[in-house]
Amino acid sequence: MHVVDLIRKKRDGGVLTDAEISFLVTGAAANTIPEYQLSAWLMAVVWRGLNAAELQSLTTRMRDSGAVLNFSGLPAPKVDKHSTGGVGDKTSFLVAPIVAAAGLYVPMISGRALGHTGGTLDKLESIPGYRTNLQEEELLSVLTTCGLSIVGQTEWLVPADRTLYSLRDRTGTVESPFLICASIMSKKLAAGLDALVLDVKRGSGAFLKQESEANHLAELMVSTGNAAGTKTAALITNMNQPLGRMSGNAAEIVESVELLRNQRHPLTEDVRRLSLELAGWMLYLGGKVPTPEDGLQLAEDLLHSGLPLAKLRCMMAAQGGDLDWFESPQWLHRPPRQYQVKSPSAGFLSVVDCDQVGWAVQRSGAGRNVPGEAVSAHAGVETHKKIGDHVAAGETLFTVFVEQEARAQAAIEILSRCFTLSAEPPLPQPLIYKVVA
Repeated sequence: MHVVDLIRKKRDGGVLTDAEISFLVTGAAANTIPEYQLSAWLMAVVWRGLNAAELQSLTTRMRDSGAVLNFSGLPAPKVDKHSTGGVGDKTSFLVAPIVAAAGLYVPMISGRALGHTGGTLDKLESIPGYRTNLQEEELLSVLTTCGLSIVGQTEWLVPADRTLYSLRDRTGTVESPFLICASIMSKKLAAGLDALVLDVKRGSGAFLKQESEANHLAELMVSTGNAAGTKTAALITNMNQPLGRMSGNAAEIVESVELLRNQRHPLTEDVRRLSLELAGWMLYLGGKVPTPEDGLQLAEDLLHSGLPLAKLRCMMAAQGGDLDWFESPQWLHRPPRQYQVKSPSAGFLSVVDCDQVGWAVQRSGAGRNVPGEAVSAHAGVETHKKIGDHVAAGETLFTVFVEQEARAQAAIEILSRCFTLSAEPPLPQPLIYKVVA
């Protein structure tokens, strides 16, 4: 086969065979196809899309480009949750221990910050000593002991995706729903899951801004997962404002632990509710309960019991994390400098450009400009108001946390122009728009 022929074929609207897609994926994994040719093929996919057979082939071939985990020896189903990325999205730290507390296993393979969205691994690595890079036998040991493990993608897992993902970020081909689906689902299917729940973000702070985009991606991923033998459902959720109060790294871990301690705050109720809904669906697809509604109730009962907090402690200890801060979680988040962004006038908070809040978090030092760049554990943004709240003139809307003073001004400037006030309160927005299952 010749790569140029396959580029032309897809460019001109042709349908690639499984053998042709296998050739491209194998070349990406082994680095035997030049980046400029893979980039051209990716752009052809952006323009022409993939049909159902092509998407299934691309996903499974990417999955099989490296090791596929086998946890069949574990005595209960393996389930996971994946989010398409948002601001202040810390639900993984709640749903994984809740579901593990119910007796299911949660092997969660997560990523790092990308663009304006935070990274689960960066947040966990704000905990001194916590290891996100485990070998397969170590991962199995943590799962056996604790019921959950949150780790990063290793060199032996879906190597084709590492190559293609890096190229997409550099060639303007990130947004293709077909490439997003294949990237996400290949990694999740390589984890040997029995069930998967997807949190597909929609709104100003999501990669997918429009209803039609979010619905399309959710349907693609659900059909791809089910066709591969993994029970899959998707919740399309609201990302028009940051989730909870904190957006950053250590700050989000602290907020999550507070919720696991059943310390409720009006500004974190959205995180709590969404986490329980996602956990409920995981418990349902994992066979623990007869309906998602029963799963929601079980998730809430477990959260009140305190067992999920113990599960999180177990995982963190097993993966090398220093647990001393657990007794006083606020010690984990100690930013040396804080700056407040105040409202210039009174009114109701009617719009938040959540995408811009995410960029402010990134500029504060909690995200990265280039792959591999170090991030700040203590940088980030605290949100003090939700859409619909009344704001007085001079009242604080955001607090910026930085470790380097030079980073503060850019974040402050972004936050000063990312919101709109109105004379009347806006109509309430749903937290969950739709379920695709």
